[in-house]
Amino acid sequence: MNHSELSTLATEAFRPELADIDRLPTAEIARIMNAGDRSVPGAVAGQLPRIAAAIDATADRMARGGRLVYAGAGTAGRLGVLDASECPPTFNTAPGQVVGLIAGGPTALLAAVEGAEDSRELAAADLDALSLTADDTVVGVSASGRTPYAVGAVEHARALGALTVGLACNEGSALAAAADHAIEVVVGPELLTGSTRLKAGTAQKLVLNMISTITMIRLGKTYGNLMVDVRASNEKLRARSRRIVALATGASDSEIEAALTATDGEVKPAILVLLAGVDADTATRLLAKTDGHLRAALDH
Repeated sequence: MNHSELSTLATEAFRPELADIDRLPTAEIARIMNAGDRSVPGAVAGQLPRIAAAIDATADRMARGGRLVYAGAGTAGRLGVLDASECPPTFNTAPGQVVGLIAGGPTALLAAVEGAEDSRELAAADLDALSLTADDTVVGVSASGRTPYAVGAVEHARALGALTVGLACNEGSALAAAADHAIEVVVGPELLTGSTRLKAGTAQKLVLNMISTITMIRLGKTYGNLMVDVRASNEKLRARSRRIVALATGASDSEIEAALTATDGEVKPAILVLLAGVDADTATRLLAKTDGHLRAALDH
């Protein structure tokens, strides 16, 4: 992307009123930065109908066994990897069910990989390694909306019949044009000219939070606002599991311990044991019949 192209992007615009920001007191710089950050949720709010439509389409495919794949470069790629990596402990997603691809691979999480973001071919190769299907969803993430890796990922995925979402922070982006679902959260110029890890990064994080969290709610990974599919892999999470069962059932500590012991620490069947008065094996069978939806299992 050349100088003239950059100058047309809202995310790259120069704010002349901040030309002397380095001369200001630290507290004043922090105030200015905080004031600018307040515009981000409003920009996201303007895209909520598009975000919701993308989530519903994603959840439909994931219910059929599809995967959610994020693809981006630099900060955008790191945010996708972060969101994907947090799904297994939060929602007990299967390995490979939510995937984060970053241009340049894992090395790029810590250091820039020269030229990786400029390669559409690299994006296609990374997706081909996943053996993409029509039930999968690929979310291209790019602040500029022009990053070749993200645009290439969406174009390649769409050609293979997968659902595609383009998340950008500029209007009229190539990424949005390439995708089935376009989400353009326009947050305007950054405090530091072109530093899109700031407002643009915050906006992307908010939208990715929505995509993964609400998709998992639609897939029955929660019960109300409780994380009933949490994977209790350490003492903090084991304590959280006990608290979730307590909040869902109102049972005594001894009853909760007995139920969790019977279900090998699994929260959903433990809640079913306590609320439906069934044994652990029956609870597990009921959840299998309802594809893991606790409310549906309770209705049974």
